Amino acid sequence: MDAHQHFIFPSRVHYPWLEDAALAPLRRDFTPEDLRPLLKQCGVDRTIVVQARSSLEETRELLQIAASTDYVAGVVGWVDLCDPQVGQVLDALMALPEGSYLVGIRHQVHDEPDPHWLLRPEVERGLAALEQRGLVYDLLVRTRELPAALACVQNFPRLRFVLDHLAKPNIAQRQWDEWLRALEPLAAQPNVWVKLSGLVTEAHWQHWKPEELAPYIRQALALFGASRCLFGSDWPVCTLAASYTQVKEALEQAIGYPDSAIMGENARHVYRMK
Repeated sequence: MDAHQHFIFPSRVHYPWLEDAALAPLRRDFTPEDLRPLLKQCGVDRTIVVQARSSLEETRELLQIAASTDYVAGVVGWVDLCDPQVGQVLDALMALPEGSYLVGIRHQVHDEPDPHWLLRPEVERGLAALEQRGLVYDLLVRTRELPAALACVQNFPRLRFVLDHLAKPNIAQRQWDEWLRALEPLAAQPNVWVKLSGLVTEAHWQHWKPEELAPYIRQALALFGASRCLFGSDWPVCTLAASYTQVKEALEQAIGYPDSAIMGENARHVYRMK
């Protein structure tokens, strides 16, 4: 199972993060039918699609896609965690005919000016609403936000968290010590899982090698254990630097052995999917 991929439709909606000129290759629609042959080629049977913009409209659309696409097993969507009515919003999403596909929520925390955004009272009220409904919260943070993420996780020991993209270490600049110091205490929390995803775009897009990613992947395995690591392609964002096949092969090379838990079972467990 691919625990992290996106569908984007720049032809008809605006994605603020796509304004960067370097991301021009992504300014076309990437649909379920675009991904299907890549999954077949790599032997991936199911995926979890993850939000790409802060939009309830997108969340509803992703749920509809999940209901009509045989390989989409779940949706990590978006809601406004600061909305006083966030519980009612979640209930309405989950009550939709396709609402059973909602498995988690995510917000682009690393784009917030406040590095302690996760600790705001209104955000924590929203996280409590997720916990009450058995949903997962995906942490999209960088090293700067990891201390707040740690405090947040400790405040919600019964809420399941999934750290996206290993907190995006700057592999191109060989970031290590600061990232690792901040990651270690978070990995020690038993209610946190991690996605081994999004690393090719943190390396040099045109010159990366699997050997550059391997130390970060192996460090994640050492800290979280294989039972709390998930494979994610980050398709189509990964195509800025690598094909779907190259991403999967780089992970398999770093792990060094077949691991069905990392490649699917862990995602089914943490997101509570059949």
